[in-house]
Amino acid sequence: MASSTGKKTRSLSPERIYDLLMTTRTADEITVCFKDGRVITGALVFNHLKGTGRLINVDQELSLDFAIDEVRDLRS
Repeated sequence: MASSTGKKTRSLSPERIYDLLMTTRTADEITVCFKDGRVITGALVFNHLKGTGRLINVDQELSLDFAIDEVRDLRS
């Protein structure tokens, strides 16, 4: 049996990502892993009608707009 020491990359379906964004949109902080490799933590503003969101990290003075199809995974 072969074992891997590499990190397993998890990719969620767009429907699952949408559901997670809906349930975490009131969380103080979430971590979003993007398909391009970026990992950003911040407060979430999510527009469920447009399927877009914004992550705001006050400490890093960062505000990032994104679409659901850019997201690979979420952690709260």
